[in-house]
Amino acid sequence: MGWLAALSLVSACAAPPPASQFPSAQAAIDRMRATSACSRGLTSDAKIDYFGDAGRIRGRLLYVVAVPDKLRLDIVSPFGATVSTLTSDGQSFALFDLRQKQFLRGPANACNLGRFTHVPMPPAALVQLLRGEAPVLVHAPSAASIAWKSGEYVVRIQSTRDAAEEIHLQPVEQDFALPYRAQRVRVSEVRVLQQGVVLYRALLVGHHPAKMSGARVDPDGLDPPLPPSGPSCVAEVPGRLRLQVPDGNQDVILENVDVSHNPPLTPHVFEQSPPGGVSVRYSPCSAEGEATR
Repeated sequence: MGWLAALSLVSACAAPPPASQFPSAQAAIDRMRATSACSRGLTSDAKIDYFGDAGRIRGRLLYVVAVPDKLRLDIVSPFGATVSTLTSDGQSFALFDLRQKQFLRGPANACNLGRFTHVPMPPAALVQLLRGEAPVLVHAPSAASIAWKSGEYVVRIQSTRDAAEEIHLQPVEQDFALPYRAQRVRVSEVRVLQQGVVLYRALLVGHHPAKMSGARVDPDGLDPPLPPSGPSCVAEVPGRLRLQVPDGNQDVILENVDVSHNPPLTPHVFEQSPPGGVSVRYSPCSAEGEATR
């Protein structure tokens, strides 16, 4: 390691917290949620890079998400054709795979979402991470702690079903002099464990303000404009989201190319029906044993 890198590392480790610190883990969680509260949904043209048992797979991902747990993920080929689509309306999951000519239906849970993302997390957790917010496991107030470590806050949570979570929060530099109730924070890392085993780890970097979506206008003028799905918002989102499953050697990197808040939502955008000529199967995919949100 060069001396400049070593000096940077020492400086980061010695970085003091803001003068006004969060008095509790809940206060930090509240500020995290407030930081992204104006974002009711997100849409992006993104790049996706997957490393796992099948080797490395790279592609283009178009996604639309809406709080708390609705999402649509479309994998697009280099020729512009949609080769795979996942939808979840919060209750029902559907996955269309053009290559395998297969259509799966089932409950919207972590197990079924993992068929697409290779990461075992419920739809609501993925929606929150894409927006730059950490999902928070259900817990008693006394089961959460906060500490300042290496230039950021670390919130630790002990949940039910022997699940635990660690959330890393970085105050925005411009807000260091503000009272803690006015500070914005960036989520830099989330780890969720069950029985001491890491279910997944999320790394968020390159935070930047995302633009606000405009109304969707019918080019033929037959339908009225479809307004945005939420208020004006330019909150920061991560430029890159990395999802890892250490135990299964799965690694997914999602890089936002063109991202917008609160897109207009057409009816049934989070639903899909099987096209003709495909095999339709039901995927019960039990959620038993999953960490509680």
